[in-house]
Amino acid sequence: MTFAEHLETLHGLPVHTLPGTDAAGLPAAGDVAWRLDCYAADQTPFAELWQDFTGAVDTERVRALVIGPWWDDEYTELRPALELLLADAARFPALRALFLADVTGEECEISWLQMTDVTPVLERFPLLEEFGVRGGDSQGLGEETLTLRPVRHEALRVLRFESGGLPGQVVRAVGACELPALERLEMWLGVSQYGGDATVADLAPLLAGGRYPALRHLGLQDSELQDEIAAAVASAPVVAQLESLSLSMGTLTDSGAEALLNGQPLTHLKRLDLHHHFLSEAVAERVRGAIGATGTEVDLSEPQTPDRWQDEEWRYVAVSE
Repeated sequence: MTFAEHLETLHGLPVHTLPGTDAAGLPAAGDVAWRLDCYAADQTPFAELWQDFTGAVDTERVRALVIGPWWDDEYTELRPALELLLADAARFPALRALFLADVTGEECEISWLQMTDVTPVLERFPLLEEFGVRGGDSQGLGEETLTLRPVRHEALRVLRFESGGLPGQVVRAVGACELPALERLEMWLGVSQYGGDATVADLAPLLAGGRYPALRHLGLQDSELQDEIAAAVASAPVVAQLESLSLSMGTLTDSGAEALLNGQPLTHLKRLDLHHHFLSEAVAERVRGAIGATGTEVDLSEPQTPDRWQDEEWRYVAVSE
């Protein structure tokens, strides 16, 4: 899997990329999710693009913001671009959604995106409801990498980390945050080769339940430990409060699916997403029969076949490099 297309919507709003329209033809500030893209700006430096944006758009009415490619020549760290937004936080009182690094694979591999500490976003925008981050710099191209510190945030409803290798530190910080309004949490855990060093033990605070009382969707995805995660989820107290669960995009095999089948009932879920999996047809049918037959939507699309190398099987996640 690669990111072939940019976001089309965020927070229920259509994405509008700047530049692309002269000032006279700009949509109303609160009607779109504004996307800043240095590529689309003919490699205009981000600082200049930011100045153009804040000068042409009524920032007090902006509800959603998307940061696309922020470098104008060679790949650079996100931090200088993010600092411009943070410095102007008071100018965005209506901001409710932010997505960092809406970048396709052709523009930059996900493991090359040079991220930074994203905690200040939650500290400076206490009314933010939706926050998404893509990348992690597992290649060590920059001096920083993706980090998060435990915080309390009263308004956040959606938190999403997309990575081919999500640092265990970030996973542990998510488990230590206080997010009483959080309804949806998705983490693409990735593989150790690209910095995904989180363990199943790191997920324990999330799986225990009680940490996020409003949580209704949990995604623990894109992991080379998908079988171990499935086994932990099978008896996890948090499952009882969920409406949907995603264990997709990883290396789930019959072993993980058997753990789900033998664990606590999942038939209360509206949706169980297991797409991109390595299940045998027989076990996939058992999952459909035991869980899907009761009305739960079960996604078992994108079945995969292990690669073979010197008599060994190799299973792969959907997103890594």
